[in-house]
Amino acid sequence: MGRARPGQRGPPSPGPAAQPPAPPRRRARSLALLGALLAAAAAAAVRVCARHAEAQAAARQELALKTLGTDGLFLFSSLDTDGDMYISPEEFKPIAEKLTGSTPAASYEEEELPPDPSEETLTIEARFQPLLPETMTKSKDGFLGVSHLALSGLRNWTAAASPSAVFAARHFQPFLPPPGQELGEPWWIIPSELSVFTGYLSNNRFYPPPPKGKEVIIHRLLSMFHPRPFVKTRFAPQGAVACLTAISDFYYTVMFRIHAEFQLSEPPDFPFWFSPGQFTGHIILSKDATHIRDFRLFVPNHRSLNVDMEWLYGASESSNMEVDIGYIPQMELEATGPSVPSVILDEDGSVINSHLPSGEPLQFVFEEIKWQQELSWEEAARRLEVAMYPFKKVSYLPFTEAFDRAKAENKLVHSILLWGALDDQSCHCSGRTLRETVLESSPILTLLNESFISTWSLVKELEELQNNQENPSHQKLAGLHLEKYSFPVEMMICLPNGTVVHHINANYFLDITSMKPEEVESNLFSFSSTFEDPSTATYMQFLKEGLRRGLPLLQP
Repeated sequence: MGRARPGQRGPPSPGPAAQPPAPPRRRARSLALLGALLAAAAAAAVRVCARHAEAQAAARQELALKTLGTDGLFLFSSLDTDGDMYISPEEFKPIAEKLTGSTPAASYEEEELPPDPSEETLTIEARFQPLLPETMTKSKDGFLGVSHLALSGLRNWTAAASPSAVFAARHFQPFLPPPGQELGEPWWIIPSELSVFTGYLSNNRFYPPPPKGKEVIIHRLLSMFHPRPFVKTRFAPQGAVACLTAISDFYYTVMFRIHAEFQLSEPPDFPFWFSPGQFTGHIILSKDATHIRDFRLFVPNHRSLNVDMEWLYGASESSNMEVDIGYIPQMELEATGPSVPSVILDEDGSVINSHLPSGEPLQFVFEEIKWQQELSWEEAARRLEVAMYPFKKVSYLPFTEAFDRAKAENKLVHSILLWGALDDQSCHCSGRTLRETVLESSPILTLLNESFISTWSLVKELEELQNNQENPSHQKLAGLHLEKYSFPVEMMICLPNGTVVHHINANYFLDITSMKPEEVESNLFSFSSTFEDPSTATYMQFLKEGLRRGLPLLQP
């Protein structure tokens, strides 16, 4: 008998007769039913486990509250960063360092590189003048209702933590531009991870997370001011942005802007956040970052207020928060000179004495840099500002200059009067919401650029202008604005002579845009179907109403 060919059946093997196989369709249905039953059982098991885990977590939370009390649980939660109700050695480390006064060796990425004795180093000095308490709003009533403990971290911060520090030139590699970067084209050193849609980071924190990658050099620099810098702020825009302002054959000049803040309190006190408006500055470095010619970082101090402060009065994220703003005269880091080699080698690689026979150190002579492309500081600052704040695609002129321009162009003035700066991190929350939503929306940007001259001002600056007897016209402009102002932010539409033809308070604006259309009683701010976002629609309505009232009053 021949062997069966592929695709053919061979003869049946001897033995007991086999049962006929189940029909394919019935077998498939049986398998599907079995699979469905197993999946349902697994899902039920997962739900039971999840409910059990939730019940256990709630029980642990209740037991912790009963054992520690509200304030104790607040302290425990601030250390329990992963929320598992257990304090790991890593989570306990800040307390250990505080109690023992010792700090383990840093393990940052850049510091793991082996030191090169021939590399260049530079010395950076910190200059610091503490915040002036009399510039805080709460100073007007003698800080009535503000506990002494709440401000202890601020009052005790009277000097830079490290007056001087030595850095290797290679530590500044993160400031190098990406390949092919054009003059004046911004790039992110540390990208912002927050927006109005992602919300804000927790206020209930004391210790910054370990910096990673390009954050390391920023963290080390800011640590010269205070031991607890947060490289990423709680609210947008976070991070650091930079642009090239000069290019030569071998060097770059890089201008940068950094948004960072500091935590001035430690347990058992409640958190106190100190948020400078911004850090800005420049660095001149070789294209391979082996030599630093110059470095400077500082908080701008040209405005009357430049720091936002927020502190909690309770043991939870929902506790009452106090907010104030003030002025810090100086917060600055600057290189004492260009980077120089740690040791000097001759052609054979032997170390040369770095001091003259008289004992004086050798003086280095640096070649003059011949720049091939350059951009002005003002233009670079504007581009960085737009990168951080898209609403600045509209030019916001200084207060009196805006009214001069409005007269020259016969336009209305779109003016925003507020407590803190609109274009830096000292801004109050209502201003933040405005600039992150309606003021950066395309329809609003287009209308403002076409039909208005825009400006924003600090209340404090207009109060000073109103009290200045030297210029009556400016005094009048300030007075007309302050008459219409209500805390915290007032948006106004004005004639070139300062007359306010229309205005709305930010709190009222935010209230009505959070309501349903049928709940808005006044038809003055009715919602339009043109825009999906009610905030944009309402602000557009506000601007158009200002145009309707103001345009007939403009001088022909």
